[in-house]
Amino acid sequence: MKNYIVTIPAAVAVTALLAGCAGGPSRSEAEYRQLALDTIKRDFQAKGQAKYERLTADELQQACNAHANNPPPELAAKLAGAQLATVKLPADDKYLGDWKSGEKIAQSGRGFTWSDKAENPAGGNCYNCHQIGPNESSFGTVGPSLLGYGKTRGNSPEMQKYTYSKIFNAKAFNLCSEMPRFGHAGALNEKQIKDLVALLLDPASPVNK
Repeated sequence: MKNYIVTIPAAVAVTALLAGCAGGPSRSEAEYRQLALDTIKRDFQAKGQAKYERLTADELQQACNAHANNPPPELAAKLAGAQLATVKLPADDKYLGDWKSGEKIAQSGRGFTWSDKAENPAGGNCYNCHQIGPNESSFGTVGPSLLGYGKTRGNSPEMQKYTYSKIFNAKAFNLCSEMPRFGHAGALNEKQIKDLVALLLDPASPVNK
C-alpha cells in the first residue's frame, strides 16, 4: 500500500551520496535531512490531488525518522495512544461491506497524483505490498501475506473492529509501520474501508477460499 505523505530517509541517502560524489564538505545526518527536505519543498508542485500538506511530517513521522523507526518506549507509548485516538469507528457499528467492491479497491493504485481529479476516489493499492487473492501472479512483499486472513482469524465482531481500525490507522498498532494511515489521511472513506474489511473477512471472499 502506498504512502500518502512524503517520507525522507531515501532522499537523505541520495542527497548524501550525491554530495559525496561531488566532493562537497562532510555534513551531519541532520544537515543532510534538512537539505533533502528543502530540495523536496523547492521542487514539489502542488497540482490535482498532490498537495503541499504531504510534505509536512507530523510528530509521529518525525519521531520514526529521528529514531530509525524505533522511538524510546515512553515516547512510543505516548504516540501510539495518540494514533489510536484518531481512529473513527462507524456510527452504525457495522464493519463489513461488499468484498467485491473491496477487491476493486485493493487492486486500484489510483489517487493522490497530479493527474487525479479532486472528486475521484483513491484506491488502496493493497497488492503493491501484500499477497491477498490466491490467483495473484504478482504482488508486493513489503507487508505480510493476507491470504486466508479471515479463515485463520475468524469473523468475530472484535476481529471486524480490529481490522477496520488497522486499515484506518495502522500506526495505532505498529507505530512506524510502512502501511499508510488510510482513514486518518483521508485516502479512503468509511465505505471503502468497510469493503476492504469484507474482502479480508467475508467467508465468500477469495481471500478465504
